[in-house]
Amino acid sequence: MKQKTILVVEDRGNTLKVIAAILEDEGYHVLSATHGQAALDLYRTHAEIDVVLSDLKMPEMDGMALFKAMQAIRRPPPFVIMTAYGTVKSAVGALKEGVANYLIKPLDYEELVIVLEKAVRDYSLSQELKALKASIGQNDAFHDMIGSDEKMLKIFERVRMVGPTDVSVLIYGETGTGKELLARAIHLESSRHRLPMVCINSAALSENLLEAELFGYVKGSFTGAVSDRQGRLESAHQSTLFLDEIGHMSLKLQAKLLRFLQEMSFEPVGDRNVRHVDVRVIAATNLDLQELIQQGKFLKDLLYRLEVVPMRLPPLRQRSGDICLLADHFVRQMARQYNKPVDGITPEALKCISAYAWPGNVRQLKNTMARSVILSRGALLTEADLPESVVGGAASVFGLENDAIFPPLPPEGISLKTMEIDLIRRTLSRCEGNKSLAARQLGISRKTLYEKIQRYDLEG
Repeated sequence: MKQKTILVVEDRGNTLKVIAAILEDEGYHVLSATHGQAALDLYRTHAEIDVVLSDLKMPEMDGMALFKAMQAIRRPPPFVIMTAYGTVKSAVGALKEGVANYLIKPLDYEELVIVLEKAVRDYSLSQELKALKASIGQNDAFHDMIGSDEKMLKIFERVRMVGPTDVSVLIYGETGTGKELLARAIHLESSRHRLPMVCINSAALSENLLEAELFGYVKGSFTGAVSDRQGRLESAHQSTLFLDEIGHMSLKLQAKLLRFLQEMSFEPVGDRNVRHVDVRVIAATNLDLQELIQQGKFLKDLLYRLEVVPMRLPPLRQRSGDICLLADHFVRQMARQYNKPVDGITPEALKCISAYAWPGNVRQLKNTMARSVILSRGALLTEADLPESVVGGAASVFGLENDAIFPPLPPEGISLKTMEIDLIRRTLSRCEGNKSLAARQLGISRKTLYEKIQRYDLEG
């Protein structure tokens, strides 16, 4: 693992030496400065600096002036300020200016290490997300569909190939995977994109209402038909009709739709005059249509007509690499929509988000991020902002629930000491030897953890 470089700026020499010694013990490469100008000189010549720790109140150039001077040179790494209790208000104001965090003097050295580690992790993650978004923005942004997973890139490529044609497309996918968004992408890749795509959900309406909505009707054709009404098919002339949840359509309407697909003509409800339209049809379902055919609930010929080109949208759990990217996108989108000062997600929260199974797929993720942004009180979403179901679901994946921590107890029993040694060893392994993080996860002080490591000889 690459050694982290920290620039520490403190005008009191003895305090500076103590902080430097603690951070060197934590594995940092420490650069020290006793005033702002010296810090700027180091900043100009050391592009590898990962984090800056600076006193707020210093003669000549204070911490915020230093922060702004660094910004003028290049975007600084996370900048953490140290302040006396009496100037906390100034520190809070500094957060609004873009500093990563603040620490109150006299310093709690365990808190110092934790805050710095968090600042570095948050910054590193934000840079990774920015690079990934830039990559996608340059190469793989696709009609509001976000994805860098290989499965999604293959779908985007197929859309580019199929879009310019007029063939029917049948989209398969679980609820919430983005079937309508994919249909819209196909439409936008076609020559019909100048007109809006027309949508109808087969599962949302009764048979009679669906027939009237799809094919239209004439005045007097049924009770309440006080005037002629154009159906969705006619509204989609020279455009695209998206039939969502096609598997819920009755056999009667399936037969009428099949006849339309064969002849590109139809009769509105209550009218014998045939009408001709030029419509491309895209359908979608979350059901197994082959199974419905076996059950006599879906017409085989209709499937053949609709499934000229099949497309299968993967559930979110099968494109897990996209989860963090989507979450970050939705958080920023919702922050703008609801005017909330949320600018990202903490690494701990992202870990929970990426580990959760998301049975409701992208739709559930989007709604969850909206809820979390609305209820959030900070600049970053934390685990506390997430629903318990997400945090709890992620915990089971990480092996933090029930018997996942320890194997079943042997018949002869096991000593508490053995269990404690095993827990410490496994936690250190999961934290890649980071003792501060391990202590925090174990709920003990770093000093206590060091004592237990020495007592149980766990350094090896």
